Amino acid sequence: MFETMCHNITMKKADLVTMVADMAGITKVLAGQIVDGIFDAIAMTMAKGESADIAGFGKFEGAQRPARTARNPKTGEMVKVAAKRAPKFKAGKALKDTVAGK
Repeated sequence: MFETMCHNITMKKADLVTMVADMAGITKVLAGQIVDGIFDAIAMTMAKGESADIAGFGKFEGAQRPARTARNPKTGEMVKVAAKRAPKFKAGKALKDTVAGK
């Protein structure tokens, strides 16, 4: 079932909503609300400095990036890049196995 639903090279959010709706036998509107809710819950958890660990899929967390000096490739000028938090994802074993075709 999964293979026949993935028709694009890159899955868009609309494709994910369609897959969830078809797999769960629900409307696309409800599936869209569910997908949005999942994404929002993960983002809010990460924004609080916590991690979202979804067994078999992976772990979403925020990573602190230190301030640094970088070079503007166009001008060669050295510029300061401020410290920031950035999203980080580590794939779980089940996801790695699925992607590897196991």
